[in-house]
Amino acid sequence: MKRPKKVLITGAAGFIGSHLSDHFIRKGCKVIGIDNLITGSVQNLKQHFSNPKFSFIKHDISKPILLSGGIDLVLHFASPASPPDYLKHPIQTMKVGALGTHNALGIAKKNAATFVLASTSEVYGDPLVSPQKETYWGHVNPNGPRSVYDESKRFAEALALAYHREHKFDVKIVRIFNTYGERMRLRDGRVIPNFITQALSGKPLTVYGDGGQTRSYCYVDDLVRGLDRLIGSTLRGPVNLGNPNEMSVLKLAKLIKRLLGSKSRIVYKSLPVDDPKQRCPDISLAKKSLNWKPEVQLEDGLERTIVYFRRAMRSR
Repeated sequence: MKRPKKVLITGAAGFIGSHLSDHFIRKGCKVIGIDNLITGSVQNLKQHFSNPKFSFIKHDISKPILLSGGIDLVLHFASPASPPDYLKHPIQTMKVGALGTHNALGIAKKNAATFVLASTSEVYGDPLVSPQKETYWGHVNPNGPRSVYDESKRFAEALALAYHREHKFDVKIVRIFNTYGERMRLRDGRVIPNFITQALSGKPLTVYGDGGQTRSYCYVDDLVRGLDRLIGSTLRGPVNLGNPNEMSVLKLAKLIKRLLGSKSRIVYKSLPVDDPKQRCPDISLAKKSLNWKPEVQLEDGLERTIVYFRRAMRSR
C-alpha cells in the first residue's frame, strides 16, 4: 500500500500498540489510538498527548464506534495477551477477538483501508511440529482455559479473510511470537517480565514445570520493523514474525540472573494446563517476502528492557 496518512490503532495503549503509535507518528502519520485500558496504560502514550497528529479515544472496540473518514490503515491490536490477563478476562478476550475484530473490519471496509490483524503463535496451540510454519493448522484444545485466547484469534483470522474474500479490500494477518521490550508491565505475567521483576526484587525466579519447555524471544523494535515491511508489501499472510532462536525457560532464567548479577534462587511450580512445550517460528516466508529477520540479539534486548524495568520499579 501507499504510505498511510491516517492510521487507526486498537489496543494503542498496550505494549506493542504504543510502539506502533510511536512508529507511525515518527513517519508523519495522523494516529487515532483506541483502548479501553483493561490491560493498557495511557502512560505508554503520554509522549504524544501534545501532538496534534495524535488523538486518543477511551473505548472498548467490542462495541460499535463512529469515526470520521479518511482512515488509510486499521491495525487491530486490542486484546489481553498474557495468560493471567485472558484468564482474568475470558469473556472480554473472546469479545474483542470476535466483536472487536468485526467492528474494526467494518471501519476498514467503510474507509477502503488496509486492515492488519494481530494474530498470535497461540493459534498453533501446543504444537506437534517445530518450528511452526504458517501452513501448520495447529494442535489446540478448544475447551481448555487458554482457549479463550487461542480460539478468539483463530476466529479473528477466519473473519478477516472472509471480509477480504467477500468485500475485496486489503487484509493482512501477522502471527506474533513471544515479543518483549520496554513498556511491558511489571506484573504482565509473561516469562521475561516475571523473571526481571523477581530478580530485581530479590525474590525467587518462578519456573513452571522443569523449565525444559522452549520459547523464542523477539525484541519489540524488530517486530515493529517487520510489521512495517508487511504493511508496505503485497503479502496477505498469515505470516510469522518472531525470533527463531529457541531457548528453554530455565536457560532464560539463568541468563537474566547473570545479566542482573542476581542471587535469587530458582523455584519450580506445576506446569499450567495446556502450556506449550515448544514455541519457535519458521520465518522463511518473512525472510523471502519481506526481506525481514530479527536483528537485536537477546542479551542486548534484555539489557534495554532491564533498564526500563529498573526505572519503572523505582517510580512506583
